[in-house]
Order: sequence, then structure tokens, then C-alpha cells
Amino acid sequence: MNGKTGVIYSDVKKSVDDVLDYMGNEINFAMTLALGKPILFINELYRRAKEDSTIKLNIVTALALERPRMKNDIEKRFMGPLVDRIFKGTPEFDYMHDFRTGKLPKNVEIYEFFNKAGGYMETPEAQRNHLNSNYTHVVRDAIDFGCNVFGQLISCREINGKTMYSMGCNTDICIEAIKEMHKMRAQGRKVAIIGEVNRQLPFMYGDAVFDGNHYDMLLHGPEFNYPLFGPPKESVSLRDHAIGLHVSTLVKDGGTLQVGIGALGDAIAASLNMRQNENEAYNKVLKATGIIDKYSHLINKIGGTGRFDQGLYGSSEMFVDAFFQLYKSGVLKRKVYDSIPIMKLINAGKLSSNKIPADIIELLLDIEGIHSVLTAKDFNMLSKYGILKEGLEFKDGYIVDGSTRFSGDFRHPENVAAIKTLLGRELKHGKVILGAFFIGPRAFYDALNSMSEEERMQFGMSGVEKVNQLYGNEELRSLQRKEGRFVNAGMMANVFGAITSDKLECGRVVSGIGGQYNFVSMAHALPDGRLVMMIRSTRFACKKVKSNIVYTYGHTSIPKHLRDIIVTEYGIADVRGKPDSKIIEEILKITDSRFQDDLIKEAKLHGKLAPDFELAPEYKQNYPKKLEMMLKEFQADGHFAPFPFGTDFTADEIVIGGSLKALAAKKKPAIVKGLIKELFRPIPHHAKPYLKRMELDKPKTGKEKIMRKVVLSAMRANGKI
Repeated sequence: MNGKTGVIYSDVKKSVDDVLDYMGNEINFAMTLALGKPILFINELYRRAKEDSTIKLNIVTALALERPRMKNDIEKRFMGPLVDRIFKGTPEFDYMHDFRTGKLPKNVEIYEFFNKAGGYMETPEAQRNHLNSNYTHVVRDAIDFGCNVFGQLISCREINGKTMYSMGCNTDICIEAIKEMHKMRAQGRKVAIIGEVNRQLPFMYGDAVFDGNHYDMLLHGPEFNYPLFGPPKESVSLRDHAIGLHVSTLVKDGGTLQVGIGALGDAIAASLNMRQNENEAYNKVLKATGIIDKYSHLINKIGGTGRFDQGLYGSSEMFVDAFFQLYKSGVLKRKVYDSIPIMKLINAGKLSSNKIPADIIELLLDIEGIHSVLTAKDFNMLSKYGILKEGLEFKDGYIVDGSTRFSGDFRHPENVAAIKTLLGRELKHGKVILGAFFIGPRAFYDALNSMSEEERMQFGMSGVEKVNQLYGNEELRSLQRKEGRFVNAGMMANVFGAITSDKLECGRVVSGIGGQYNFVSMAHALPDGRLVMMIRSTRFACKKVKSNIVYTYGHTSIPKHLRDIIVTEYGIADVRGKPDSKIIEEILKITDSRFQDDLIKEAKLHGKLAPDFELAPEYKQNYPKKLEMMLKEFQADGHFAPFPFGTDFTADEIVIGGSLKALAAKKKPAIVKGLIKELFRPIPHHAKPYLKRMELDKPKTGKEKIMRKVVLSAMRANGKI
């Protein structure tokens, strides 16, 4: 900008002044999704636009992080102290506050390509401004939209005496966005690139590290080191645990895993952790629930139930806390390397991360991984990955070790034999995960920050163009992502295997497509890859239970010809390579039994099932109560907990929150009936700590006395008092 890059600012107002002076009053400001947003910069830019109507500001982003909104007094009493505790010190987005309260000025518009599920269902402006972009196409589409200013949250540290910057939590679209911005500048177009430096952001490696000249302006100073937004974990229901348990059997030791954020991701991680560290109990659960008997053929073919001796590699656009938990529990430990010959030997079982065999040179020569006459490039590869020990040099075709020279002409066996004395002990620069962005509770960030640099380097960060695709380096990425299990969630599935994930048939966007199609495509492209789509079998809508398995639906996110494996809490449907009638049969087996008959009737009506078709009796027992009874037996042993990896909630908050959530799902007559009964009951002594937490232990008004009874009624209905 103005011919200068890497300019350091300590005053956010001055930085915005300079951007407006240079760019003018037409600002299409782009920033990435979730955590990687420069909060203080966008707040100041928005303030200027709010005060000056001549500034036209378009904000292009996704997944704006917001504190929970509270709708009534009971929610405020429960959520208020929790929100203050969890989000203390984290600044909010001023434009989102005004957007939610209807105060956004006419000269400012917000465009998002992904949002929190259900967050904009009743917001017409957000529905109209949704940018429907696949994750790997976001940068292209944002440039087509006209974005000319880009900003992101970054971290920094001294490396070899020089200040270096890391994109930290969001390499996803940022690497490509800045690259394209520099191209635009080279073409004579005005652009501005801003980095807001927050030293609390974990400094991540992989492709995340750049020098300061990558950015036009760098905002440094104490005010930018604010606490990061750390949303608390969602509770994991028993049916989510059931889904996670089924999925865990489809993951093969030595393979690759992709999962998403939220309760289902935690459920999968909890079952994989149990499989690794409590294998006897894990297999007992599989036997008791009938999973091992129903799906033994599929499990033996593509998954397993044993411990992870080789471990898994994580390749996922989102580096979720669940992955970190799997790393700690010894599941996520398979290291990959950015070298085709090394990956070939590892996959063939001839090389491992922790042992370099004595015949490594011969092995590399056999697969043409190095030249028979060593080149400088070969030497650099061998040195980089630790195949050769440290301290060696390469000069004029010889490997130099102090005063001793070794010929690199491996056409002569004696030279190959001599080089064995120069071998290293173990491979270097291995990665256990490749991610594109992360967000999680503050404990997750603290854990990353507390690691040594060497340990944190195992968690590679890169752009979605690399993480979400095979294109560009297909052979290497295919070798790294062997036995890939790409696990995603959808809202609904039809009986032919098509998935609905991002919006309703009326056109209203629920969230956005994100990178789902990328993983679907990659699962089908890899010869040993499998796609696993998770669907909760039912949902509550208008206080009524509805099936998420439907005959047809008016919107499709993933078409039926890309079907593979569908998992509900009731089972696994392997529908790849099957004709329509068999697909319907398999999906009926994992459908809630309250809806099976109607789906069978519809299929027969249209000739998609034989007139005499009957579903086997063992698949007509898919009821929530039966599922809960099977899993609750194991809850007593500490398994299938609501928060398997800890929580920011206190024990009292877990009880109160769960009870209020269960109450909200009830129909109005049942709520009123329970409340009337509670009016005539005394206050249980053991309920007083919960009432104190809600500041209802000493109600002063009639309204507070009613609220106290509402809380007690909720807890009683949930079996907590």
C-alpha cells in the first residue's frame, strides 16, 4: 500500500485513516470465518462507516462469532454469569450487535458464505445476502464480488533473530486470498492487506508462517492481545454417542480421519478413545448393542474394533479439539511426510517414523526415490527428513562428514555400504494432522500454546486448496490420506441416499455448504476412501417429532449418485454400489421405527419396493427409549458422558441447563401441567444450590417466585430432584 509493506501500527484509528485515504470510500472488506477475524480493525472501520454515510462498506466473511443471545429472564439468569465468565475480555463485533438489533446503517451490508446452523433462519436480510460458495471457491468468488481490502488475525514470534508471523488459526482461505491480492496489485489495482497481531493466538506452522512483508500493515500492541473467543463445548446426547460409536467401527488403524466440530465430533472421538484405551469395554458395548453382529462384515472390510497400533492421521479442514483429544489419547499418531518416496516406503511397511532401516538407500534406489548418482536435491531431501544425520555437507558429488568424504555414486555397492555410517535414527518433520482452521474452548488454545515448538510443529496448517483436495499433488496426497474416512453431518437423507445439509427446500439457508462437497469428492476419488454421512434420525419441529429420513426432499446438497455410507443412531447403511430397492432397504433399517411404515408404503406406491416387501423384525425396534436403555447401562461406568472431554460449565450448570433444555422441548400443555403441580409442592432442600445459582433462592417478587417454580418443574421432569 503506497509502495510499502510490513508497516507496523500501534494505533488502530491511524490504520483505518490510512486505508480510507488510500482506498477511498468504496470498501469491500473481506475476512475469513470464525476466529481469524481482526476484531479491533473491523470495529473501527465499521464505526467510521456508521458515522460517515458517504463510506460504502460491504463486509464479506463467514461464521461471525457471537456471544449467546438470551430471550427471557430465565435464560438471562442461567446464561448471564456463564457468558461473562467464558467470554471475559473478548471484544465483540459491533457490526453484528447492530445487525441483530436492527441498527445497521444503510451504507453497510454483510455477506456471509457460512453461518452458525440456524442462526439466520428468521433474518430475511441475511438470507438475501448469503454467498453460496464452496469453501475452495470462496477466494475466487470474493474477488469476483469486488473485495479490495483483506484483514486477518495473526500471531508472531522471533525466529532466528527475525520477527515472523503465523496465520495461526486460519490458513484456510487466507493463504490464497493474500496471494491473489498481491496479483491484483501487480495488475495495477488498489488493495490493502491488514494483519492484526494477537500474541495469545497459537503460533502454528506448516504453511502458516510468513514474514511481515506479506502484509501492508501490521497492528501491534497490548490492546490487540485480547483473550480469544472460546465457545464452550456442546453436550453430547446419548443418541449422538450412538452415532459416534457406529462411526468408530468404520475407522481403520493406519488410516486417515476427517471430522467436524460439535457434539458429533466429540462423540466420535470419545468412542475412538474408548476403542484405544478401554478396548475390552469397547467391544463389550459393541456386542451388547448388536453393532458387532449386524455389521461384522463391513467392519472387518473397512474398519476395525482393535486398538490403534499404527494410529491415525488427521486431514481435515477443521482442526477440532476432538483431534487434540485423540492426539493426547494415543489415537492420532500416524505421521506423514511431504515426500512421495518416503510415503511409499512407509505405506509398504519398509520404513517407520521412529526407525530408519540400514538398507534405506537401497530401498530408495529401488523405487527411484533418489538418483543412482546422488544430486544436491537428493542430499537435501535425505538431510531434511533425517535419513542422513545432522552436520553433513554435499560438495562436488561427495557427502562430507568433517574431514571425511563419501562418494555419492551409488552405482558402486561399496559406496552404498559406506554411507550406512551416516544414517540418522528417526525421520523428521512428520505431521499428525493437516488442518485449515481451528476454533475451540480456551483450554484448547492454552494447550497449544503450552506445547514445545517441536511438538506443535506436528500440527500442520495449510489452505483449503491443499487440505480439501487432491488436485495439485495427487500422488503425494493420496499416499498420505490412505484409508481415508471422511465423516460429515447432514440434516436429512432421502431413501435413495441423497443428503440435505445446508438449506431447506424453500430456499432458506440453514448454514452453508462449506467444504462438504470437497470431502465427498475426495472420498470417492481415493481408491480406499469412504464417505460417512451422519444423520440424526429425527428432529423436533413445532413441538413434534419428525423424521430426518424422508422419501424425497426439494433440496439436495449431496446427490444420490455420490452416496456411500449413512449412519444414524440406529445403525449403518452401506449404500454404495447398490440398486435403488436395496438402498431403500438399507436406509429403512436405520430409520426411526415410528416412520418406517409410511416410507415403505410410499416406496411401494411408486414401484421402488416389491409389493410383498417386509422389513425384518430386528430392524423394527428403532425407538429412542430402547437405545437409551442399552447405553445407560454403560453410563454408570463413566462412559458416554455428556461432556467426555471436560467443559466450562460447572456441575450445577450442567444439571440446570440440561433440565431447561428438556423443558423447552416439551409441548405447552405438558409444561403447564408440570408447573401447576409444582406450585403446590415444597422446595426440596437439595435443590437450593441450583436455585442459588439462578439467584432464585430468595425471590422478592411474584415473577421471581414463578420462575423458581419453573426451574424446579424442569429439574423434576428431568429426574434431577
